Amino acid sequence: MLKSSLKVAKSTKSKKSKLLWQRLLAFALCCTLVPVFAHKTADAEVTSYCHTSPVEAKEKESLRLQALKGNKQAQARYKQLAQKHGQKLQQCRNGHWLKTQAIWLRLYPCDLQPGAIDQIMDRLVNRGYSHVYVEYFYDGQVLLPSANNPTVWPSIIRARGAEKVDLLSQAIQRGQARGLKVYAWMYTMNFGYNYATIASKEPAIARNGKGQTSLYVVDGSSQVFVDPYSKIAQKDYYQMVLEGLRRRPDGMLFDYVRYPRQTGQDSIATKVTDLWLYSQATQQALFKRSQNYKGLDLMRRFLGKGFITAADVQDVDKIYPQEREPLWQGRNPAIDASAIVPPELKQPQLQMDLWQLAVAHAMQGILDFVNLAAYPAQQQGVSTGAVFFPGGNQKVGQGYDSRLQPWDRFPNTMEWHPMSYANCGRTNCIAQEVERVLSMAPPGTRVIPALAGTWGKSVSNRPSLEAQMQALKPFASRIQGVSHFAYSWQFPEHDGDRKFCRN
Repeated sequence: MLKSSLKVAKSTKSKKSKLLWQRLLAFALCCTLVPVFAHKTADAEVTSYCHTSPVEAKEKESLRLQALKGNKQAQARYKQLAQKHGQKLQQCRNGHWLKTQAIWLRLYPCDLQPGAIDQIMDRLVNRGYSHVYVEYFYDGQVLLPSANNPTVWPSIIRARGAEKVDLLSQAIQRGQARGLKVYAWMYTMNFGYNYATIASKEPAIARNGKGQTSLYVVDGSSQVFVDPYSKIAQKDYYQMVLEGLRRRPDGMLFDYVRYPRQTGQDSIATKVTDLWLYSQATQQALFKRSQNYKGLDLMRRFLGKGFITAADVQDVDKIYPQEREPLWQGRNPAIDASAIVPPELKQPQLQMDLWQLAVAHAMQGILDFVNLAAYPAQQQGVSTGAVFFPGGNQKVGQGYDSRLQPWDRFPNTMEWHPMSYANCGRTNCIAQEVERVLSMAPPGTRVIPALAGTWGKSVSNRPSLEAQMQALKPFASRIQGVSHFAYSWQFPEHDGDRKFCRN
């Protein structure tokens, strides 16, 4: 009886022990392994995207805040840690298929606050960015100290007591101290509304054949595009570029290298009056492309009316009988001395040739302007790049995209930054845009696609940045990196705090 009781007791104890062990095991699975999995995921993210670990990022931010309060030890430790994280980032990038991961950044007057630039640059390093494109010239304003701004544009920073503060220089120095490459990013042919308010600059503003400037055709009154052939516009822009170079950026990026983007039926330029050829400097440069009087006369008539007629052709034949054919740059018609072609048969081809000349002249102005803008930087060995829309150079039927952006003719001495913003809810359309650019890029061109989106989630029907970058991996041997638009998308709360001084 006693033995039997002992057996029952042992059996009961064994079942209770087993039950207890099962409960402990369940607890372990629930509460111990989940953090381990999360840690592995965080480690994978740090490795895959060169992110700083959350623990290290938190330590660095704590030291930054202590340093702001005057703690000398924290200041030294913070500087060391910031440099260490920059070195680790560079090592990670060197082994990554994307050697460059850049971000577009706009600074605000609120960034005058002590430690603000440091905080921004720390966030960029933490997120794996190797390059930062700081907006230097936009909306008709420049990021120069108001006390040292020889350009025709007002300074972005106009706060009393901050007349000598140079935010561009600060951003360049603080970024470079962490191993970041800092570029000055600037609008190019879009000079901003402030420029249009200066009476002496009126001749430099681009005009179409309807008597309009871009103020009449573009949403947003900040956009005013200039005549790229204007010596006034060229001189003003060149000076602004030189001032930026004095801050010693690692590169300069030229955005808005195009004409205004229009909407509806005006988004396609189908006739000469749609083109921005009606300012004085552009027309003078166009007329210089004529190679005889017949050619010059027909060019004037074509611009004036928007077309030519058989009567126009007959008229110039009578006025200049000594000349066989109307000639201008690029027109070399085969001439049969024995053939007599009536004006009505010559008119269609002549009108088409004049249209092609007008489009080519408008595009050449863009190319000449960006080459002039990039020249001083290239002379100093500073990297340059052009920002463009992959669809901005397309021909549509007999017309052209209204932006007339000839990016396929940009020099391969400049970086190409295609804004690959196709929005179809998937990544394939983005990859197709990049592939189109690569198919047109000359050998040796540094192509760095710009992507729009956020980390870890889709936004505005755009896949996550991780998904977009993964979709570009098949082009790994042909692209030099990517950039992400923009800081305000990646850190919206912090960007809002900075914009409205809520810190």
